[in-house]
Amino acid sequence: MAGFLTRERIVAPPGWSRWLVPPAALSIHLAIGQAYAWSAFKSPLADGLGLSGVATALPFTLAIIMLGLSSALFGTKVDTNGPRWAMVVATSCFVSGFLISAVGLYLGWYWLVVFGYGFVGGIGLGVGYISPVSTLIKWFPDRPGLSTGLAIMGFGGGALIASPLTASLLSTFGASGDDPSVVGIGNTFLAMGLIYLVFMSVGWLLIRVPAEGWTPPGWDPATASRAGTLPAGQVSANTALRTPQFWLLWVVLTFNVTAGIGILERANPIFQDFFRDSTPAEMLAGAAVGFVSILSLANSAGRLAWSSLSDVLGRKNMYRIYLGVGALLYLLLTLVPNQSRALFLVASILILSFYGAGFATVPAYLRDLFGTYQVGAIHGRLLTAWSTAGVLGPLIVNAIADARIQAGVEGPARYTTAFSIMIVLLVIAFVCNELIRPVHPRFHQPADREPDGAAADRSTTDAKGTQS
Repeated sequence: MAGFLTRERIVAPPGWSRWLVPPAALSIHLAIGQAYAWSAFKSPLADGLGLSGVATALPFTLAIIMLGLSSALFGTKVDTNGPRWAMVVATSCFVSGFLISAVGLYLGWYWLVVFGYGFVGGIGLGVGYISPVSTLIKWFPDRPGLSTGLAIMGFGGGALIASPLTASLLSTFGASGDDPSVVGIGNTFLAMGLIYLVFMSVGWLLIRVPAEGWTPPGWDPATASRAGTLPAGQVSANTALRTPQFWLLWVVLTFNVTAGIGILERANPIFQDFFRDSTPAEMLAGAAVGFVSILSLANSAGRLAWSSLSDVLGRKNMYRIYLGVGALLYLLLTLVPNQSRALFLVASILILSFYGAGFATVPAYLRDLFGTYQVGAIHGRLLTAWSTAGVLGPLIVNAIADARIQAGVEGPARYTTAFSIMIVLLVIAFVCNELIRPVHPRFHQPADREPDGAAADRSTTDAKGTQS
């Protein structure tokens, strides 16, 4: 079995189409992207177990924390052992998280749900998230923005599948409505774990890595380097942590994610709070489920569309759009909260598209700054920003909303303060993005000190190139 998981076993033979690799990545990311549909569980858990909004967010929050930590801890090992090993580990942990959560609900132990979905499943999120990124970057050196968009698009679209699936299973098992069955919620977790086991297995069976020295037909690394689309040198993961560029980008990602994840984690209740007065309860609940699915689609589509556009406009310019326009959209939601459902929907869609695009664009941004040598490991360490945002976003939105609910505040006013905080964070991130400059050559990896395999990456990125 160990041999089956090694990188050597999945080197693509001559003639292998690189377009077979994105479906392998999508099968993993569409599954672990279920995390974005967690809000579908919030009401059943709150009603069935008598939990607060903050308490029902704990499994999701811990999962995002573990995503960042496991990405940082296992990033180098993913690069070393290869994507198949990583995808098998991700499948095992993610599915186990659902099964442990089911047992916890059968026993009435909510802490086991937090441990299963949050801790164990969160490790699966982290390893699964970074597993295809460096592989796709190597398959698509001519289109880094497109490749990372393809790698990460599925994670944003996971809720598009998971939200209606969760609603259907909860209804089937008698776990929806005003008096949900806790056992029914457990059955839902069990069924979803088994479904995702089959779905994710397609990814690690199909994944391949390019042979050493492979380049896309008709693509000239030297020409690309002179055009400024390749980095000036290679930087190791440990060295990257000593550069100001890494930490500036860490702040950018943290605050961009915080601004999006707070809405996404509470998307269903937010929609109902904004439009409760104008819609019958049953229709409102159905519309809220649709709203979560639409946000998931925006999250997913933004990852591919905006990150592909970054190949034309540049990574820094795209983040100017994500952060600057995002702040203006939050201001719009604060000043004109629920006067127009269409306006609310458009603003929310754009905010979530920028949120997803930030994830999809950042691996290419890292590749522009630090090269391809250990981009997977660097990306994994940068995702600790996601862990931080996974605490900040839900905590800010849920804590303020819970306090406003206790104070008797109704409707959109429950979120005005939280949205104002998001505006400030996005402005700070905008400034940090403006401060990012090319990495100084003193941080570059000397050719005579590169470990085995780095030479191939170095030949692909041409050390004489200019920084874009």
